[in-house]
Amino acid sequence: MVVLVEEREGTGDPDCGGSKAVGKRRRAAERTTGRPLVIGGLIAVAGVGGAVGAYSLLGGGAVADDGRAATAHHKHVKTGPLSASEVRTTAAAFLTAWQQGDVPKAAAATDDTAAATQALTGYRKDAHITGVTLTRSTPSGASVPFSVKATVSYQGKSRPLAYATKLTVVRRTEDGAPRVRWQSSVVHPDLAEGDRLVTGEAGTPPVKALDRDGGELTTARYPSLGTVLDGLREKYGKKAGGKAGIELRIVRKPAAKGSQKTPDKTLVTLSEGTPGTVRTTLSPALQAKAEQQVADKPKASVVVMRPSTGEILAVANSSHGFNVAFQGSLAPGSTMKIVTSTVLFEKGLAKADKPHPCPKYVTYGGWKFQNDDKFEIKNGTFKASFAASCNTAFISQAKELGNDDLSRVAQQIYGLSMNNWAIGVPSFDGAVPVQSAAQMAASLIGQGGVRMNPLNMASVVSTAKTGVFHQPYLVSPSVDHRTTAKATRTMSASTQAQLREVLQYTAAAGTAAKAMAGLGPDYGAKTGSAEVDGQKQPNGWFTAWKGDLAAAGVVQAGGHGGDSAGPIVAALLRAGS
Repeated sequence: MVVLVEEREGTGDPDCGGSKAVGKRRRAAERTTGRPLVIGGLIAVAGVGGAVGAYSLLGGGAVADDGRAATAHHKHVKTGPLSASEVRTTAAAFLTAWQQGDVPKAAAATDDTAAATQALTGYRKDAHITGVTLTRSTPSGASVPFSVKATVSYQGKSRPLAYATKLTVVRRTEDGAPRVRWQSSVVHPDLAEGDRLVTGEAGTPPVKALDRDGGELTTARYPSLGTVLDGLREKYGKKAGGKAGIELRIVRKPAAKGSQKTPDKTLVTLSEGTPGTVRTTLSPALQAKAEQQVADKPKASVVVMRPSTGEILAVANSSHGFNVAFQGSLAPGSTMKIVTSTVLFEKGLAKADKPHPCPKYVTYGGWKFQNDDKFEIKNGTFKASFAASCNTAFISQAKELGNDDLSRVAQQIYGLSMNNWAIGVPSFDGAVPVQSAAQMAASLIGQGGVRMNPLNMASVVSTAKTGVFHQPYLVSPSVDHRTTAKATRTMSASTQAQLREVLQYTAAAGTAAKAMAGLGPDYGAKTGSAEVDGQKQPNGWFTAWKGDLAAAGVVQAGGHGGDSAGPIVAALLRAGS
């Protein structure tokens, strides 16, 4: 008899993009990545001596053979919070049936029988996973963590499989019966909706990825490179001349039109293929330093690149399940003022050393914007407003701008928001949509609908430093003769000189001065913060250059960018100097 084992336990910020001014209605909720949360921790030990009947394990059998819960027999729909007993019993019913291979019964314990049936059937037939042992841990409210131990077997080859995931119990709409809410991540934490688990000959041969000096890049040495290595394999596996092996892998759903497909992910290798070789631009010293810098901060991401060429020298994320550094889509807060300043300089609406308004309040499009602590700068220059991250200095010019001015400069000069970067692995190229009224004003300070990631912002400060957009890349375009993105025009010499001046002043005497201390004189920086609905602290941003190095980082919920992301970026610029 199969046994299921249960474990038991013995914002005040000068960079906030004017968010305080506009309140909740102006805050742009961040777009989610759609990726499941990976549950960490040790895999629980399964198995107990003796046989335990399913009925006693389930505490009376909450789900009958026909799939109806006991509550379904009640005359009235049951409502209200789930009891601890309902959560425990429902989870046990589902996990016991799954472990015993009873797919119909397991699927009946969920709120989406068809989807659960398809996934659990594929788990056995497509993924060739057998000998499943599920160990349930102590619930946290309606969430129930559990560990999985199993065997992957294919063509006479077998390997162990172990991981942790979780399920959530909800009330079924029609009768209030407790059911497992069906999500692909119940089966495996790295599965997104539409993904599949498949065991067989890998569709793409493996690659041996090398750094710029010829050393091998591995996740053992650089833990956050997992998604990057997956992307390199997807792009270059066949081109590099390797031979596919036999693997259990996650086959990702097809990408939406105009977007890049997330790379497939190998979970278990049953037989090694023959890898091809692909060289990257990563610096082993800077990559190691980047990994170290993000390791002690939750949700931190950073990118280092060379402004003169576009070569990416390092990329790291403290969370290894999704590459926020390359694919994140976050409001960049006041770091976006670099692009906005370009617009103002081009149109003659601001000059670095000329007087510029920084009042306590500005109203535009029916929204009232303000600075942190309602500060104002009287008789100050634009350079002073930029260095202090004065929001109203930018919002005050909204009435002079067209709705598409920011979008046009972002695309034409900075190469953003055109979905055409080809860096060698999947990336998001930023989004600067055309907006109107208050949302247009908010976009000037990096809120509204503007979305970026550290790769985008490292490129922005690189373009500001050199005056020319060089599309970032991880693999040289000469390897596969791909076409890289180009800017349609360069900024004027006057605009570039003023951008360098305000960025250098911010690094020397503004909100970035503390982090950038000792890195001058050939340097420049901008701090930023962006509030997110439902998040107590804003996301902290920092982007800077020193010499021919540029970097950008974000610490989600990190607070002020100068204090959270600033030290990460500065440490990398220091290390590469």
